[in-house]
Amino acid sequence: MSTPETVLARLSHIGLNVGQRLILHDVSLEVYPESVLTLIGPNGAGKSTVLKILLGLQSADRGTVWRMPGLRVGYVPQKFHLDRLLPLTVARFIGLNLPRHNAAAVRASAMEVGVENLLPQAVQSLSGGELQRVLLARALLNKPQLLVLDEPGQGVDVAGLNDLYQLINRLKSVHGYGVLMVSHDLHLVMAATDQVLCLNRHICCSGQPEAVSRHPEYLRLFGDLRPAGLAVYTHHHDHQHDMHGCVVPLPTDKQDAKHG
Repeated sequence: MSTPETVLARLSHIGLNVGQRLILHDVSLEVYPESVLTLIGPNGAGKSTVLKILLGLQSADRGTVWRMPGLRVGYVPQKFHLDRLLPLTVARFIGLNLPRHNAAAVRASAMEVGVENLLPQAVQSLSGGELQRVLLARALLNKPQLLVLDEPGQGVDVAGLNDLYQLINRLKSVHGYGVLMVSHDLHLVMAATDQVLCLNRHICCSGQPEAVSRHPEYLRLFGDLRPAGLAVYTHHHDHQHDMHGCVVPLPTDKQDAKHG
């Protein structure tokens, strides 16, 4: 059973200004093992900034950041620039951060995400979807407790998006990873996440995907984008995790999403 002590990372009342421009106001969240928390919101809402602050890559003006001591993190950034003239195989690229090349570890990580057949290929030859899986394999190499994914569906065609989000959810279930990710793929990610936090420089609403998709703030930002006959939330649990990580039984009536 999850308890508040199992939290992997926490942001408390984070605020950030750049000059006179408000970037984030009073943003709080917690990430837990075996749970996917997805940040959604319009462009410029501060989603990537939240990830960077949680990872210690950027400082906040206000609030506190806490990470579990010794926390192992795997990170897939939103943008990855690779020198097209640099000859680099996929195998070599995945293992770049290892102190010594470990072919067995690289192959095992590649197999986890289904790219072992790409190991001899040049990184420059990969499609967008293949590159995202290779970046994910690289993030898994240090056996992380927390996966942080900034728009993992970027550059992936529609046919590959569903497979990618199913893979992320399977990794969570098999290894117990906590996952914090940013996504614009609303339909697909809603079916592959446990909690959603809708951000527009502040928290508009948060909760389970089905409840968030009906929340007035979500509808104001995105409209009712649900296809007819398609349920947004496809998990079937007899319990839920609140935003403090505790397991609570599902109510008999429909749960409301939280206001920010």
